[in-house]
Amino acid sequence: MSQSLHIHLVAVCGTGMGALAVMLKSQGHRVTGSDENVYPPMSTVLSEQQIPVLKGFSAANLEPRPDLVVIGNAVSRGNPEAEAVLDRKIRYASMPETLKSFFLWDRRPVVVTGTHGKTTTTAMLAWVLTEAGLDPSYIIGGVPIGWQTGARLGSGDLFILEGDEYDSAFFDKRAKFLHYLPDTVIINNVEFDHADIYDSIDEIALSFRRLVNIIPENGLLIGPEVDERVQALASHAYCAVHTMGMASGAWWSARNTSFDPGGTSFDLYERDKHRARLSTSQLGDHNVRNALSVVAVARHYGVSWPDIARGLETFPGVKRRLEVRGEVNGITVYDDFAHHPTAVRATLEALSKAAPGRRTWAVFEPRSATTIRRDFQDAYATAFDQADRVLIAPVYLPEKAPPGNRLSVEELVAGLLERGVDADAPGGVEQIVSRLAGQAAPGDRIVFMSNGGFGGIHEKTMDRLEREQTAESG
Repeated sequence: MSQSLHIHLVAVCGTGMGALAVMLKSQGHRVTGSDENVYPPMSTVLSEQQIPVLKGFSAANLEPRPDLVVIGNAVSRGNPEAEAVLDRKIRYASMPETLKSFFLWDRRPVVVTGTHGKTTTTAMLAWVLTEAGLDPSYIIGGVPIGWQTGARLGSGDLFILEGDEYDSAFFDKRAKFLHYLPDTVIINNVEFDHADIYDSIDEIALSFRRLVNIIPENGLLIGPEVDERVQALASHAYCAVHTMGMASGAWWSARNTSFDPGGTSFDLYERDKHRARLSTSQLGDHNVRNALSVVAVARHYGVSWPDIARGLETFPGVKRRLEVRGEVNGITVYDDFAHHPTAVRATLEALSKAAPGRRTWAVFEPRSATTIRRDFQDAYATAFDQADRVLIAPVYLPEKAPPGNRLSVEELVAGLLERGVDADAPGGVEQIVSRLAGQAAPGDRIVFMSNGGFGGIHEKTMDRLEREQTAESG
């Protein structure tokens, strides 16, 4: 792909699409894009890179005729640009297919997959390998704190990819990660998710099975020893398999783990041989497992123990992954992406272990395509056990759930109360903010959980708490 092409990206403001646009530009191609919703942070990144973004979709955006059109997976039939591409027989491809064609054939891709923990693990790995001087390329579905972007084209031969099991495009229903030519694969876990495109856990497991089937013999598969689905997948691998976990039977195990508000420390064992005492500022058992996967990959590619230890210790975390948004009047406000019951439970357990004596408010917005359905109605009732107070927001865009298959907030509150969890559904954002302002006390932790913007509830809560504090002191 040495010649310079004109490449146009439809729905360019998605995280992955925007990252791809920047990488294609850095290769010397002329890159343009279009999107319906052009807003920060991606609009800022694209404008800084001098990539023109046309607002709205129109066949006119394809004049002059591009050499290649990359169609994002948010685009459906009926989109005027997609229709014009098909009518005019303009060469087109999905985002993952374009990544493969332009960047992956001459690199060694490391694909981080799983239902939970992909973004944090990918970011942690990119951070550790960058700090160790390997200068990897990476595409992360989030932005590490302190980095301007979650994507970069490095000079090294490793390319770290957050591997999503979501489909590639309206014309390619394969999971994105099947395009990524994996050299090494991490599978954090396999659970049911994405109810808008998968009907069952078996369908999801089949996508992962196909991924495992294309890891070369000299590659590596890493996964938790306690996850039966991952171990069933590993039994079909043609490559080496490294297990990780908290038990001594794993290839990589964490023992003597200690938790405090500043982070987590553990003794790392490789096949029962003590290798290092490692620390990370990330909280919770799930982040210990993420770190074990990172260690396995880093050692596979020759990173020294001192470099691994320093990388893990300095990793600042990822925006929206139990990110501290601020502290007002002794109340700490967190923003977290958790929306699956397993992730909700892991987040609350992490906070509970880090500072057991503090009261935790869990404020949850059912928003993702799976969350707004009834698939996890019962599972959510048991996911909040480690919270002291739970506030449930209304279902976001409930009409997007199929009729008769919509999460019931009332049922969820009743289920939580039945388990002895103090739960309520006060109403929308303003009512929740009022409840928190009236009842949260110094020493409390408020964790907002949503995979979307949640109506700016974080800033609104902190503003209100500051006003209350000023009024009291005045």
